[in-house]
Amino acid sequence: MVDTNLLASVAVALVVVFVAYKYFNGGLEVQSSNAGSSTPFGNAKADEDGDSRNFVALMEKNNKNVIVFYGSQTGTAEDLASKLAKELSSKYGLRTMTADPENFDFDKFDTFPESHLAVFITASYGDGEPTDNAQDLYSFLGNSPSFSQDGETLENLNFAVFGLGNVLYEFYNKAGRDMHKFLTDLGGHSIGPYGEGDDSKGMLEEDYMAWKDEFLAALVTKWGLKEREAVYEPAISVKDIEEDAQSHDVYLGEPNLKHLQASKAREVPKGPYNASNPMLAKVTAAQELFTNTDRHCIHMEFDTTGARYTTGDHLAFWCQNNEEEVQRFAKALGITNPQQPIAISVLDKTSTVRIPSPTTYETIIRHFLEINGPVSRQVLSSIAPFAPSEEVKKATQQLGSNKELFASHVAAKKFNIARLLLHLSGGQPWKNVPFSFIIETIPHLQPRYYSISSSSVQSPNTISITAVVERQKLAGVDHELRGVATNQILALSEALIGRPSSTYRLQQPHDFTGSLNSQDIRVPVHIRHSLFKLPAKPTVPIIMVGPGTGVAPFRGFVHERAAQKAAGKEVGKALLFTGSRHANEDFLYRDEWKQFSDFLDLETAFSRDSNTKVYVQHKLKERAKDVFALLNEGAVFYVCGDAGGMSHDVHSALLEIVAQEGNLSSEDADKFVRKMRSRNKYQEDVW
Repeated sequence: MVDTNLLASVAVALVVVFVAYKYFNGGLEVQSSNAGSSTPFGNAKADEDGDSRNFVALMEKNNKNVIVFYGSQTGTAEDLASKLAKELSSKYGLRTMTADPENFDFDKFDTFPESHLAVFITASYGDGEPTDNAQDLYSFLGNSPSFSQDGETLENLNFAVFGLGNVLYEFYNKAGRDMHKFLTDLGGHSIGPYGEGDDSKGMLEEDYMAWKDEFLAALVTKWGLKEREAVYEPAISVKDIEEDAQSHDVYLGEPNLKHLQASKAREVPKGPYNASNPMLAKVTAAQELFTNTDRHCIHMEFDTTGARYTTGDHLAFWCQNNEEEVQRFAKALGITNPQQPIAISVLDKTSTVRIPSPTTYETIIRHFLEINGPVSRQVLSSIAPFAPSEEVKKATQQLGSNKELFASHVAAKKFNIARLLLHLSGGQPWKNVPFSFIIETIPHLQPRYYSISSSSVQSPNTISITAVVERQKLAGVDHELRGVATNQILALSEALIGRPSSTYRLQQPHDFTGSLNSQDIRVPVHIRHSLFKLPAKPTVPIIMVGPGTGVAPFRGFVHERAAQKAAGKEVGKALLFTGSRHANEDFLYRDEWKQFSDFLDLETAFSRDSNTKVYVQHKLKERAKDVFALLNEGAVFYVCGDAGGMSHDVHSALLEIVAQEGNLSSEDADKFVRKMRSRNKYQEDVW
């Protein structure tokens, strides 16, 4: 006779082994007992009975007729996609969904119904490349795709494209233009004009609004749509629950289930580490690099044992909002108990919830919402119906609909959303705003990326970054603008020497001791790999241009070359152009460079130490002969820093040098430099 208890035990053991395997390999999607997805970056739920990557089937199953894809690197394109989908739904009653192209295949695109619409809001990244989450989509569409029904065209496709870019980059909006060309060449029909947004002057939102108006007008004409009074229809549910806010089942800032379980066990979360499972890296050192007490620049080091990086990569710093702004935001919405636990669940199966649940109002405000970002006219228009009075509603609607009025009364004063709401209402809370609306409307807080200033050869388990603390006072504005991440980095540096900050909660989420152990301060980070790399052969010469914190990756480059030289390898000449305002106040790593003089040639430009402002491009031209000689020896030319004036001026200076020293026409000099780019001999890491 079979022992049923034994069989039950074996079955339980097998389930435990399976769950453990799936969990530790990142493959088990866990739902909280009383809410939606407990993962921070949950995917849309596809047809569980069919092909989970078939977006056409997903739309049909959920009765959707509009899909808005986003190619997003920093979250801006995703935010615009969400806004457009909501507006199409609330104003015209269309059945919309947003989608991350990384989650789907496109071979069945030829089955997309003619009665449907696909919108692509896509950003350009790096040298005009598509964003990471859109790489496969571009690769498929751009290489003579073969679709599921053996067709080669998309003649039934109605589409629209809006590209996000920065005109200061050489390949301005290339990803958006490529997408529009792919779809047009495949026979698709564009609804309205192709649109572009330029972020170089902070006007991207206005560019989007202008395109959106033209697109909507064309869509209304084609489909005979009737505009209705906008009606907010939540895609998610937010409900108070009876739970202890300090319970280990409630997320208080942990990004995912691994981190929450580690918090329960008082352990450090295990890898593999990536953009959805950050490492809790220990802050091991910090140094103030400026001698001017009015400004701060922090060199910070993290113990990243267990995570791999290569010199030139970026560190993603998972920041949080400061205490003052968290409290202001709660006040603006009339949230009297921010610690109240809440459950978030999905009402629309195609929606995503990027916030772990259950959690608290305060946690969401602190860790998951971009509450310090600029306010858009579209957000004002959509939040107006929830105003605390009719008078405030009218004033809000007027600002949202009038571009000039918005520019002078909102944008010029650099209001964040909480400050603006309280300003409009005279301090009266906006209690009628559903928190689901807040989660769906306010952009999510994104990690900030910093060029790594250490060498993976010299310090494989330690990553350093270099960050200027952003603080700006504006004339006629009663508040100071403060960078979210850099001021947290400053607070971390002070806590490391025993001066805990009251402006940031630096303890781990479930640490309620009230004290901070300065020997074990940790922050979530992950590594983003970059193409900004040293030559494979250490003998290849390098020319580096990086003023201010643009010198960060070049510190890593120089340290790597030094480590290679110490190991007995021959290294090529390194010519570094850097600088700052004053040699005695903000010259970064000034004492370090001397020790590398056997292979490093340093040129500095200090813009405010003389009557004539001197910048790196001026020093570059002074060394024209040396620069051109190194280029002829096969040197790689690097630029890091401001994507605005600096990188443009350096590019112009390089063209002058090539034309002058090579005795070339301006056209041939341009071809020379373009060839450098195509051969990866001209690399930029600019922002």
